[in-house]
Amino acid sequence: MKQNNKAFSKSLEKRTKQFTIRIYRLVGQFEYSKSNQALESQLFRSASSIGANYREANRSRSKADFRSKIRICESEASETFYLVRNY
Repeated sequence: MKQNNKAFSKSLEKRTKQFTIRIYRLVGQFEYSKSNQALESQLFRSASSIGANYREANRSRSKADFRSKIRICESEASETFYLVRNY
């Protein structure tokens, strides 16, 4: 069971990294304007934070620390979804 969790964790780390790259490419396709610049920046920050915080969660020192970091991932994913959906 532990090996299965480890494989899942590695897989999810890889997928969150790929997600960040896809968002980066998506943001690069937007038309440049001053008004879009802030939204694009926030979108990229929230999307990249998901993977970074998930990686940190996997290296947490306690279950409470893990849960805290996972909640941050959930929050950033929610923000990213909101920005993408309403952009």
